[in-house]
Amino acid sequence: MSYYGPVLAVTAIVLATEILMGRHRGIYRRDDILVLGLCALLNPLVTRILAGLLIAGAAALLLPQGKGALAHLPLLPSYVSLFLLVEFAFYWGHRWAHEGQRRSALRWLWKIHRTHHAGRYMNVLVTQRINLFWSFVVPTAWITGFAVYLGQGIAVGLVILTIFCWNLITHSHFRWDDAIRRHPRFGTMFRAIEHLLISPGMHHSHHGYGKDGASYRNYAVTFAFLDWIFGTLHIPQGRPWRYGVPGAQPHWAEEVFYPLVRMPAKAKESGEADAAEGAVA
Repeated sequence: MSYYGPVLAVTAIVLATEILMGRHRGIYRRDDILVLGLCALLNPLVTRILAGLLIAGAAALLLPQGKGALAHLPLLPSYVSLFLLVEFAFYWGHRWAHEGQRRSALRWLWKIHRTHHAGRYMNVLVTQRINLFWSFVVPTAWITGFAVYLGQGIAVGLVILTIFCWNLITHSHFRWDDAIRRHPRFGTMFRAIEHLLISPGMHHSHHGYGKDGASYRNYAVTFAFLDWIFGTLHIPQGRPWRYGVPGAQPHWAEEVFYPLVRMPAKAKESGEADAAEGAVA
């Protein structure tokens, strides 16, 4: 199942709406443009293709008799099972990436994932701000790649579409959920739902630091109950004080090409409070 066309179409619609509403005005620096441009161009054209070939080769090597072995399974149970498996695996891979900020053994994984967090803004373009090597390490790629080899291509396409559309909702600059969360009648009900599903506010807090920022919480893409079960749930009151990564900023070339390129970090710009340094520690 080809999913890239629908993904591009939905992304373009949300992006155009954000631009028309002025949500992208004056927020990008030269480094942001370089990172976003290179990631958006090279990930679909180069690295995801190479990662797909690597995963397909690994599947054929490890399961030589398995090609199409699960093609007979019905679509709905396959979709639900694959969705839950992908979400569970991503939660832990994502959590370990963030633990790389504290654990030296996982530092490399954090530096690959850090690209997605280094932008000091939140909108749908952040979904494209992905280091070129993330596709080689993220559990989602390996699980869906093996599932395609086993004959579950349609289920894989639907899972990827679901996850990406939810990513657009949670990364978008529009924060319709704030008003619901503060509503005297519906707020309690909505906060209960946030124990099950990731809302835009929850993911925005994951990309933030300072007050109501919590990059060490809300690791799930869709199912907040994973964060609830494993003790990493954070339901915010509003937007985080700042978006991005506090402290010295990674060089744009390292953001895109790490670990092939390693460059000295740039000093934090003036005006950013030092007290926020510990917010992501």
